[in-house]
Amino acid sequence: MNASLSKLLGKGPPPLVGVDIGSSAIKLVQLSRAGRDYRLEAFGVEALPENSVSEGVIVDLEAVSSALRQGVRRFGVSARRCAMAVTGSAVITKLINLPANLGEDDIEAQIEVEAGHYIPYPREEVSLDFEVLGPSPRNADLLEILLAASKTEHVEMRREVAEMAGLSVQVVDVESFAVSNAFDLVRQQAGIDESETLAVLNIGSTASSMIVLRGNRSIYNREHSFGANQLVEECMRRYGMDLNQARFMQRGEEPPAGFEDEVLEPFRQSMIQQISRVLQFYASSSDYMSINTLYLTGGGALVPGLAEVLGDEIGISTELGDPLKHVRLAPKINARQLDLVRPSLTIACGLALRGFD
Repeated sequence: MNASLSKLLGKGPPPLVGVDIGSSAIKLVQLSRAGRDYRLEAFGVEALPENSVSEGVIVDLEAVSSALRQGVRRFGVSARRCAMAVTGSAVITKLINLPANLGEDDIEAQIEVEAGHYIPYPREEVSLDFEVLGPSPRNADLLEILLAASKTEHVEMRREVAEMAGLSVQVVDVESFAVSNAFDLVRQQAGIDESETLAVLNIGSTASSMIVLRGNRSIYNREHSFGANQLVEECMRRYGMDLNQARFMQRGEEPPAGFEDEVLEPFRQSMIQQISRVLQFYASSSDYMSINTLYLTGGGALVPGLAEVLGDEIGISTELGDPLKHVRLAPKINARQLDLVRPSLTIACGLALRGFD
């Protein structure tokens, strides 16, 4: 699914660098394309100062733009156009159906009317976009349309951060749509049939989102308030570490003595309980369809052993999500460094792919 808020800002030619601003780090991905093949030209994860982003809201523009500028320079990003995303909690999405015989102008006018029913803010404070998905699966005389709306301040904050870092925003997407976009690539490269239902659990620092995909459509999307930051906080508490020291796993460093039994295993079990509840929420939804494969993405997916233990516990085939698995690497790419962060680059990859729409 390529629904986005991109019309608000226009859309330029490739290459675009995908910029994923999370709670604890900025992830960057730049791709190029030759024919049907993609190549990874640059990637990186740049840590953010504590509390500079909170619940998807950019709190400290200067700190975030400084980190973005440093990451662009450090990781050899050459593109100056970028794609960014707003978090699910900052976006209202709604599937609506309109008569299939409406012209483009009529659709836009009707969207404005429909938006008023779902958006709890004054229209002048909201950035609005929509994507025509195609004929409704339930009625061929209707068009299924995905409406997406976000408070304009969230969009403008991202544009301001980019401009302060020397970049120009061409696309503002929604995080869940970027995940869907990245998994279109996963499905194509792995030869996964469109009839299979894939679930993606994107585990961030403070929040996680469950997205269920069938073919090229998202049939379920829900955010949950747990993330990998609990592990970092426990390391800080138990070992007297500061924030940077407690992120040792992200750098592939050796853990402190006793870490596996004292900290990692209890955290892993806590995560499994949380994820089991996520799956129960989905199973009770009206959109439930049996999941063929559950993919873990985001920084939290990198918790050692989580995917293997989780799959055994829940009885669903579980893998680390990696949209870059079959993408060629430019000569300058450090493959070892890439392996340390692959699942955390999912949103940034989905954003970078917007340059080839």
